[in-house]
Amino acid sequence: MSHPAEAPHHWGIAPWKIEFKPPKQPVPASADFAVIGAGFTGLAAAAWLKVLEPAKSVVVLEAEQIGSGASGRTGGLVLDKTAADDLPGLGDVLAGLKGIVAKLNIKCDLMLPGVWEVARGRIGMDASKLPPPRPDSPIEWNDSGELRVVNEVPGGSLDPGKMVSELARVGHELGVTIVENRPAEKVTWDEGATIQFSGGRLRAGKVLFANNAQSLELSGLRERATPKLTLAARTAPLSEEQIAAIGLAERKPFYTVDLPYLWGRLCGDRSIVWGAGLVDAPKSGDVGEIDVRSDKPMHMFQGFQKRVRNFHPALRNAEFTHLWGGPILFRENWEPVFGRHPDNENGIVLGAYAGHGVALSTYLGAWAAEALLGRRELPEWGRIDLD
Repeated sequence: MSHPAEAPHHWGIAPWKIEFKPPKQPVPASADFAVIGAGFTGLAAAAWLKVLEPAKSVVVLEAEQIGSGASGRTGGLVLDKTAADDLPGLGDVLAGLKGIVAKLNIKCDLMLPGVWEVARGRIGMDASKLPPPRPDSPIEWNDSGELRVVNEVPGGSLDPGKMVSELARVGHELGVTIVENRPAEKVTWDEGATIQFSGGRLRAGKVLFANNAQSLELSGLRERATPKLTLAARTAPLSEEQIAAIGLAERKPFYTVDLPYLWGRLCGDRSIVWGAGLVDAPKSGDVGEIDVRSDKPMHMFQGFQKRVRNFHPALRNAEFTHLWGGPILFRENWEPVFGRHPDNENGIVLGAYAGHGVALSTYLGAWAAEALLGRRELPEWGRIDLD
């Protein structure tokens, strides 16, 4: 049985299938390491901990089901570096991702053919000067001007459902305890941590907070990062003739470097995932309260579908099969959060990927595992108190 794509959700239904279901089991009384959140970050960190230290106990607590947050609702666009570009000591994110996927023997349809940067004019989002459109640009769309390729950068795509499933499966096989439907409610600190949840508590030596845009109070990110809901849509499969006509025959994903924003990628079944639009969190700051069926998100979806159909004559009658949203988290400086918890050095907080999370979350999740074991330092740029 796959989930959560088959179940109705107030964020809409993403097209990805999460095939692995962790066996039901109680939360142990104690563990060497606890991970809060079973997305790419948490599952990668948990599996990597067991690879490095098989004798150590690792427990992952997930508030809903694995992949029910950002990881199972992303578009699967794999990008290099961070939203703030390269950072000191970051290393090669894509090479790191490939190494982790190979080491854990994960089958997630990872492809890295490159990613097109596309634009309408010569001024980028940050007011920088853009290169001229390529004379051989395969993309020539009508989108507030003529949208064409201006550059190519490293990257590609993967299947988010398969990635979550495989990370969880490998972790389980390595001995990670993954418990779904156990939202952490409170963490108290002494020499270690006590994580309270409905019906019990877990004592852990160290804790990784991998809940990204959700439960910001728990991870100490309230007022330090901004959560939103990003919207995406998927068309029904197109013919090869249509794909060639719109310039995607090379199967390269794309994103705009000017406004209005747009990103997209072709899937294995010839459907296309398109993304654009952010919905602000309510006053509570909880993006979980957003319902994509409400007026504002639905109006945004309707406008976006109309926009896509006007890109090119080959898309004029495109049918949309999925409309959904996923949580995303931003810091003001666009750099990821990757630092000690404000309340205790035995906690590490990791998130705020600002759209670069597909590759970065797994790469930094493995780094976090090494930091929890005392084998690697955390980067200066990830400190929470920098805000």
